[in-house]
Amino acid sequence: MRIENGISLFSLGLENSKKDTLSSSPGMGKFGDYLNQALQKVNNLQIEADQMVEKVAQGEEDIHSALIALQKANLALGLTVQVRNKVVEAYQEIMRMQV
Repeated sequence: MRIENGISLFSLGLENSKKDTLSSSPGMGKFGDYLNQALQKVNNLQIEADQMVEKVAQGEEDIHSALIALQKANLALGLTVQVRNKVVEAYQEIMRMQV
């Protein structure tokens, strides 16, 4: 799924320090890198929305652009939460399996 300005909703990310930790884990490899990049993009959308709200308060930006930025950040965060829920659910299902 893609949104305005070519930003992918699956493009979320963590800070670089956490990226190194996840990438060094066995079996993480490219998936861990992808996940970190995706979480970083969600974080960037949140920061951008906060900055837009500040600009609206200072009278430097119109409210429409701020609302669009807020909605993009909200959608990205909502998707991130849903993905996390599915991952936790899958983990719990695996843990219930008999070996």
